Amino acid sequence: MDAREFLDILHVAERLKDTPRHCTTSKRRTESVAEHSWRISLMAFLLRREFPELDIDRVVDMCLIHDLGECFTGDIPTFLKTDADRDTEDSLLARWVRTLPPEVSAEMAGLYAEMDAQETPEAKLYKSLDKLEAVIQHNESPLDTWEPHEYELNKKYAFDTVSWSSWLTALRREILADTLEKIATEGGEAEGSADAPAGN
Repeated sequence: MDAREFLDILHVAERLKDTPRHCTTSKRRTESVAEHSWRISLMAFLLRREFPELDIDRVVDMCLIHDLGECFTGDIPTFLKTDADRDTEDSLLARWVRTLPPEVSAEMAGLYAEMDAQETPEAKLYKSLDKLEAVIQHNESPLDTWEPHEYELNKKYAFDTVSWSSWLTALRREILADTLEKIATEGGEAEGSADAPAGN
C-alpha cells in the first residue's frame, strides 16, 4: 500500500467522526460513530485477560472496522434499521472494500465474513461489545434524552447476545442495575425487575 492509498482510506474513515449516533454523551453532545468504535475497541483491549483463549487483537480489529459501512449510509438506530437498509450498507461497504489494496481488501473481507457469520468466539465477543456499549452509553446520557421505548429496551437489549459467556452475562446484569438505578434516581418510571430474562 502506498502513501496515497493509505491517505485515501483514512479520508473515507474520517467521515465517521462526523456521523452522529442515536445517543448523547454524559454532557449532552451527540456522539459519533467513530467514538462508539473507539470505545468498543477499548473494551476488547481491557478484556484480554478475561478471555485469554481468544485472539483479542482480532476482536479489536473487528471493533475498529465494524461500522465503516456507515461512512456511506450514516447511522440508523437498530430499532429503525430495516433489512433493506442493511443490504444497502453491506453493498456499499463491499464495493468500497474491493477497491482497497489487495492485502487490505482480503483481510477486511475476511473479518466482515467472520463477523456476519457469528460462529467464532471472537466474532461473538465483538458483537456483544457492540451492543453493550450502546446500553452503557445510554446509562451515561441524561435520562431526558431517552425516547419512551428506550426505558424498556435498555433493560432487555443484548441479554441474548451475551448469553454465550457467563462473564458478559454478569456484566450485562451490572449494566441493568445501573439502568434501574438511573431510572429510579432521575425521575423516570421503573418498569419490570432486575431479573430480565436472557434471550430478550
